[in-house]
Amino acid sequence: MKEEIKQEIKQEVKKVEVPEMKTTSNKVFYGNGDEVTPVGVLDYNDFSKQTKREQKMKGFDPQYRDFVDYIMKITHQIWEEKGIGVIYDTYHNNITMHLGSSNLVGIKDVISNTLQTLHAFPDRRLIGQNVIWSDYGTEGFLSSHRVLSTATNLGDSNFGPATGKKINFRTVIDCATTNNRIHEEWLVRDNLWIVTQLGLDPHEVAKNMAAGAKTKRNPLQSSYGLCESMEGQFMPEKYQAKDNSVGEMMLEMVNHVYNCKYINEVKKYYHDNAVLHFICDKDLNGYDEIQGMIVSFLASVPNGSFEAERVTCTSRPKQDGYDVAVRWRLRGINEGIGFFGQPSGKPLEIMGINHYHVLNGKIKEEWMTFDGMDVLKQMYMGDQEA
Repeated sequence: MKEEIKQEIKQEVKKVEVPEMKTTSNKVFYGNGDEVTPVGVLDYNDFSKQTKREQKMKGFDPQYRDFVDYIMKITHQIWEEKGIGVIYDTYHNNITMHLGSSNLVGIKDVISNTLQTLHAFPDRRLIGQNVIWSDYGTEGFLSSHRVLSTATNLGDSNFGPATGKKINFRTVIDCATTNNRIHEEWLVRDNLWIVTQLGLDPHEVAKNMAAGAKTKRNPLQSSYGLCESMEGQFMPEKYQAKDNSVGEMMLEMVNHVYNCKYINEVKKYYHDNAVLHFICDKDLNGYDEIQGMIVSFLASVPNGSFEAERVTCTSRPKQDGYDVAVRWRLRGINEGIGFFGQPSGKPLEIMGINHYHVLNGKIKEEWMTFDGMDVLKQMYMGDQEA
């Protein structure tokens, strides 16, 4: 068996292709990068001046050239121009915003959250690094927007009193949009890096967050069943790609490496000089460091279930491969010593969104983003001292 795995790793992965259909499963979606002006290396000053218009967007405001322009422009208008009211024009009244272990429901909550964030960081700048997108039905689109923010903490926040410190952090936002309105959103922000840069103790902040989440009455049941990579006594199901498309390859990679824990197969799916941009501004280079991070991350939830929820693939111009976004969820018991320190024995649910540059069938560069503060908060939930 070990010799077969070694031979499998040595085999050259076939060049991935986008199938003719828009999606190969209910998880994988494709977008044609030639239909839009990609963010690429364009500064927003240059990106905003582009005039090319090729994509048809039924029901969308004509001020947006294409769907990438829609995402970039409304982000700039809302946050940097302080056009909070643009949310009323571009969000559904019954929007659901998924934030790790909690949700915001309704447009009023989105408005409130935006105002409170700008109160704490009034000079926040959102630098769009990439928008990975696809079609969604006949009139909708899916997006995964990676943003690098710079900001100064001039106001109090849910982390604590204002510190006056300048920070930077990464956020990734998945959106489902139809008829000019975002009707569902998944947001992951590197809050652990924010708290660290503010000079605060992440564990003390997490304890306060956990205490604030408790109610005065006895809490109702919060966990319904135990999520594990195994189904009873059956071994984890090993997913096999249905074809040589990039989306199927990524579904297989996530299943093999993260759920079935074939961490040795990093060598099969990654280039030998691949770079992984982890949370807290850590860059991991090459097989050893990438494998070490995966071991440390999974060690905290050693028997947890890791599942890809959505895979969005956009072709790059000039045959430069594909941009791929994978939204995932890790569920299980925090029963091991790993990235998050000593185990709490609490159930954890971690939502993350990874971005990839896939070239010639292998991952060249990756950005892994999840909310470490939300994880620590879950670890302290229910403690008497929290």
